Amino acid sequence: MAKIGIVIPAAGQGKRMGTEYNKQFLLLRGQPILAHTVRLFEESNYVSEIVIVGAKNDLLVIKEIVYQHKLNKVVAIIQGGAQRQDSVRVGVQALSSTIQRVVVHDGARPLLTLQAFHRFLGETEDFSAAIMGIQLKDTVKRVDISGKVLETPSREGLRAVQTPQIFDRGILEEAHLQAASLGYYGTDDASLLERMGYPVQMVEGSQENIKVTTPDDLWLAERILAMRE
Repeated sequence: MAKIGIVIPAAGQGKRMGTEYNKQFLLLRGQPILAHTVRLFEESNYVSEIVIVGAKNDLLVIKEIVYQHKLNKVVAIIQGGAQRQDSVRVGVQALSSTIQRVVVHDGARPLLTLQAFHRFLGETEDFSAAIMGIQLKDTVKRVDISGKVLETPSREGLRAVQTPQIFDRGILEEAHLQAASLGYYGTDDASLLERMGYPVQMVEGSQENIKVTTPDDLWLAERILAMRE
């Protein structure tokens, strides 16, 4: 398997969490959310390097978390850009030239398991770009600006997208450079490749691989980890 580098955008704010600081510093089962997220990749034999991208004012705290939790595969902790997309771009640039495949994973998704990650790597080995997603459980409606329902699309062809997302490094860098030159911002890294016509493969994710954004998410994450233990 090609050498894999991990880029973790970790500049999330705490507005929806109701805090005045980065939500990824909140404690989950007694440890920062970010520590849970990074430790998964620290424990994987397939991962060679980890780069964490954070806000300028958070870098010292991130460095302390990495030091205290002995996350030795972290090769760089760098300042991100104005948008998540900018942060991923500089994160990829910080990986060493030997890294051939890049995994992007949200810093606020601490519940991905090692087993699920390794299954993801195996299922996506033959694809240049692949993402994780889950089937929708709720009916989805498209509405106009006033809230009037315009359409009820079939859930059959829809997925809620998660991370990790994995890419051949060359095409990911190409997609980011082109987007930056045009001032184009996508909703995730895969959308940059889709815009250029590159095929992106979807593989099944996990309902437990939640992104911790609100107090309810943090409560649920606590329950999931307690159940696992």
